[in-house]
Amino acid sequence: MGKIVKLDRALVHISGPDAQKLLHDTLTCNLSTPLEKKARWFALLAPQGKILVEGLISALENGFLLDFSANELDNFAKRMRLYKMRADVTITPRSDLFAGWTDAVEKDAVEDTRPGMGYRVYATDASNWSEDQSKFENARIAHAIMQMGDDFESNSLFPHDIGMDQLGGVDFKKGCYIGQEVVSRMQHRGTARKRPTCVDGDALKGDDAITSDGKTIGTVTSACGIKGIGLVRLDKVNDPTHCMVNEKLVQLAVPSWASYAF
Repeated sequence: MGKIVKLDRALVHISGPDAQKLLHDTLTCNLSTPLEKKARWFALLAPQGKILVEGLISALENGFLLDFSANELDNFAKRMRLYKMRADVTITPRSDLFAGWTDAVEKDAVEDTRPGMGYRVYATDASNWSEDQSKFENARIAHAIMQMGDDFESNSLFPHDIGMDQLGGVDFKKGCYIGQEVVSRMQHRGTARKRPTCVDGDALKGDDAITSDGKTIGTVTSACGIKGIGLVRLDKVNDPTHCMVNEKLVQLAVPSWASYAF
């Protein structure tokens, strides 16, 4: 079995008779079907459609456990308390729990439904977990999975920009949720232009500009050695095998899970 890697994440338990309805009507993913040891990608959007918080949601006791960037705990809790209104729901930050990642099945682990992203483990004792997150970062970057805090800030990107529409993070058939009108319009009109890409080059760093024919077409958002994630304007890429970062040749490729192309 793989070593569990400790992650710096906020955990919130939302429970009560109305928890499922509140979250299904508020978040982007579909929560009308059982999670069954699965962790689904979700986002809480601004009314204008941009991502305020994104993370994973899984079943816990009589409710749900939400796992997201530690920096967004206060923002998320404040907004959910506003949206719950009279709903019979309890919102509890779980500072007693730790979030871990592994590429192998562990007891009580939940499977991340995004390709190549392994499993999440939630436990009260993380003393035997590794503090080295490089294995997790390698897996995330290899599959071009963007996450808030590392690749983008709150209220800066739409779900399509980070591929949530391709990986089950957005349900386009369920009823309304916060920001639904804008996101659905992008989907039906096909107006998404910025997309996650795999970048292969020499000594990549986050925030490096990616250029094509001398024009900036995107940015490296995360990198580990010669591999990186690029947030790129697909319509501006003339030749994905001949782009530049810091005057060095790099190659772009769409992730294996993506249906879009250059």
